[in-house]
Amino acid sequence: MFTVQGVQVEPDTRRAWRDGVEIRLSKKEFELLHALIRRAGQIVSREELMLEVWDTTFWTSAKTIDVHLGWLRRKLGDDPRRPMLITTVRGRGLRFELEPPAWSGSRTSQAS
Repeated sequence: MFTVQGVQVEPDTRRAWRDGVEIRLSKKEFELLHALIRRAGQIVSREELMLEVWDTTFWTSAKTIDVHLGWLRRKLGDDPRRPMLITTVRGRGLRFELEPPAWSGSRTSQAS
């Protein structure tokens, strides 16, 4: 099980929780969350995500990741204008933050 910032992911059962409340995720939403949270603190490139989550090495649509990321952020309660969980590193990829960014005003985290 992975736990970061109150988000828990259980890969074996394909279940996820936020602050103890289970979140219903589609297969691709779960795979995107799992791909990011298991490498929390690291930047994961869009190319890596396309290969790992969509099992393709080409861009079927430039918006595929963005659309699924939007749905995932909404379900996690992560404000896309000021995300505290999943941030975009321009030109490099996405990162599941180990703790909220400094600008958020909150510095609590839990990682395992």
